[in-house]
Amino acid sequence: MMGGMTPETRSAERLVREAVETARLPRPEAEWLGARVADPGVCAALMAGAAESKRLACGDVVTVSRNVFIPLTNLCRDRCAYCTFAKLPEDPEARTYTLPEVEQVVQGGVATGCSEALFCLGDKPEIAHRGYRRWLAEAGYDSTADYLLAGCQVAARGGLLPHTNAGLLSRGQMEELRPWNASMGLMLESTSTRLRGRGMAHYYAPDKEPARRLQMHEEAGELRIPFTSGILLGIGENAAERTDTLLAIRELQDRHGHIQEAIIQPFHPKPGTRMRWAAPLPDAEVAGWTAMARLVLGRGISVQAPPNLGAGLLDQLLRAGISDFGGVSPVTVDFINPEAPWPLLRDLAGRCAAAGQRLVERLPVYPQYLAQPDFWHGDMRARALRHATAEGFARGPRAQAA
Repeated sequence: MMGGMTPETRSAERLVREAVETARLPRPEAEWLGARVADPGVCAALMAGAAESKRLACGDVVTVSRNVFIPLTNLCRDRCAYCTFAKLPEDPEARTYTLPEVEQVVQGGVATGCSEALFCLGDKPEIAHRGYRRWLAEAGYDSTADYLLAGCQVAARGGLLPHTNAGLLSRGQMEELRPWNASMGLMLESTSTRLRGRGMAHYYAPDKEPARRLQMHEEAGELRIPFTSGILLGIGENAAERTDTLLAIRELQDRHGHIQEAIIQPFHPKPGTRMRWAAPLPDAEVAGWTAMARLVLGRGISVQAPPNLGAGLLDQLLRAGISDFGGVSPVTVDFINPEAPWPLLRDLAGRCAAAGQRLVERLPVYPQYLAQPDFWHGDMRARALRHATAEGFARGPRAQAA
């Protein structure tokens, strides 16, 4: 074989080259490449093509959002096999934030130049936990979604732009939240129905049914909500299912144009969970699947890699076509992954510079959506514009204080 290159590598280079030229990786070609991500030659071809695709999409810019993380409640009716965030009511770490506590976190965010209030919370805890359901009723709320709306109003009036990731929401709930959110999101995680089977990661998680999560993505698109999706790598899915998940996200974007970013998140086993002994994907495969995401999703969707979950492979991820680091907070920890501290923004900027790229702070909504009034409701766009540069990025702490 000429130069030691395998037939698979030659085929991969050809397919990747065509994908970069056309900004489209068709399903059959994506499935072929996805089945071979673990092959070093194929992985190298994917990463080279993804880096070029990223350059064509946004040049040397990699974005990050300076935010505060508000876990409104860590009660949840789902029991995912890998999760340490969800708590039972009797757990001493179970907590639901009061609105004055939300306000206090928001004030800390404003003081440190943040623009985003990220709301993450358990899925429909009132269905599973009677005491919490009674607490909501006594406080005057019909559901967690109603209480979340009040929290978003506190954050918006306090000077931050809410981004809500609250698990499954109905169309009506998203409509109510929309005027008080700059953007919203739901990790698709996987289109694999196998993961809902006995012994699998989502067996005790009714809200992880793929069809229901896809429906919420669809309804968010119909409502014109700038939306975050994503894939979770290594929770029991196979290569074909990973590829199908990425293609499903692309198809949603094709129909509605609302998927602003996709998070490519690697699973890490955690003590105390049912999946504590499961092996995570090797770093090279995480980088390969990140590159696959860039090539499958195309140039219109930002590819996000949480920097605290891949601290040891940031350089590889920057070569694999990522264009965003998500939210990084100077105030709060990552309550979903508290064992993984945020990097300092100046350190991230240094890593980007070493890779020939440039870190730019953004809002929770991307510039192309800020420019489209039909993606906004109420006065939220006016609020966002007060945080934005002329190019639609975040003004930064010094400019906000001026």
